[in-house]
Amino acid sequence: MQSKPSDIELIEQTLAGNQSAYADLVKRHQRFVFTLALRFTKGREDAEEVAQDCFVKAYRSLGSFQQQSKFSTWLYSIVYTTAMTFLRKKRVDTSSIDDDEAYIQIENKPGAYDAHNIENKSRSFYLNQAIAQLLPDDATIITLFYKGEQSLDEIAQTLGIEANTVKVKLFRARQRLKEKLERNLKHEVKELI
Repeated sequence: MQSKPSDIELIEQTLAGNQSAYADLVKRHQRFVFTLALRFTKGREDAEEVAQDCFVKAYRSLGSFQQQSKFSTWLYSIVYTTAMTFLRKKRVDTSSIDDDEAYIQIENKPGAYDAHNIENKSRSFYLNQAIAQLLPDDATIITLFYKGEQSLDEIAQTLGIEANTVKVKLFRARQRLKEKLERNLKHEVKELI
């Protein structure tokens, strides 16, 4: 059984002219890039545009990737700067944390519909709903840390801030996420009673 090539191997193949190697890189990272873009833009079409721009920028800059960090960290920093530029151009109001119109993406995985799967989907729904209500900076840090499984140092590099600042921001974002979850679930419990 042959193992999948690493990101670095795919980058080297891409730089050598193998276009399908870059397509493999895109496939490997597209879901998370889209999720991050969606956290910022709050709209599917805008997130798709930002994600596409990110992969184009990454392709054009691939030769300057110096492998001082993981490819995913480098790519997520492109997502962050591209999304911030997009929002500045569009002048979207990102200050509301109670936006009921916020788009929430729920993974729809095929499989057996047993009680465990339903419970997991419910947890995912409420967690995504609470994250969508956070400020973009908080949502980004939570998403990078938990879903992107990046270390504090990698997040610091992605966002261009100090690791200690990330640690403080992550702590505060967790607190705000907890408050959102408590508020949302309290409301849901009242509806059930």
